[in-house]
Amino acid sequence: MNEPLALSTAFILGLLGGTHCLGMCGGIAATVSMSSPQGWRGTLMLGGYNIGRVASYTAAGALIGSLSWLMRDQQLVLALRTFAGLMLIAMGLYVAQWWQGLTYIEKAGGNLWKHIQPLASRLLPVKNLPQAFALGILWGWLPCGLVYSTLIWSSAAADWTLSAQLMLMFGLGTLPTMLLTGILAQRVRQMFQQRLTRGLFGTIIIIFGVYTLPWHGLLAL
Repeated sequence: MNEPLALSTAFILGLLGGTHCLGMCGGIAATVSMSSPQGWRGTLMLGGYNIGRVASYTAAGALIGSLSWLMRDQQLVLALRTFAGLMLIAMGLYVAQWWQGLTYIEKAGGNLWKHIQPLASRLLPVKNLPQAFALGILWGWLPCGLVYSTLIWSSAAADWTLSAQLMLMFGLGTLPTMLLTGILAQRVRQMFQQRLTRGLFGTIIIIFGVYTLPWHGLLAL
């Protein structure tokens, strides 16, 4: 895996996936912003929430990357990269609103979330920075097709440190949308709901997915 290219790709995936982030995490980000004090303190709370969320993505990347010993099997590597590419294509279709099949994968993660959600609910309304950070950490485990797609893709790095870095860059890519969602929620939502914007971002993600597919291995089968 070309490390500089992979890290740039992870950031762009997070940036382009902002349309999906609006639906999944935008509401809670706006809630954190509105329930916090006005001015710099409110911005600090929103920042704390997002730092916690990105920390969860990074931890998930390190966790799945720690299974790198499984990557010794070339057939497994081929299958994983194929699945990652298909997931990214499905994510692009979902972002563009051309196909909603990814929602079934998100529902599959509901079993984990039903145990975490009660803990997250207890942290609302947010009153201090540690509370905002803790909420972000918990909310980072919300079932999300975009996160799942990127996480599976990052596992192909076969190195826990690189997988963690990829998920960190992905999380940083989501920050512009999420920070604006809390501050200028309505305007950002209107912009990303435009059909042309969704179609463009979805198409670019699909291209990433096609590029991820291990074509040499598939043609050799």
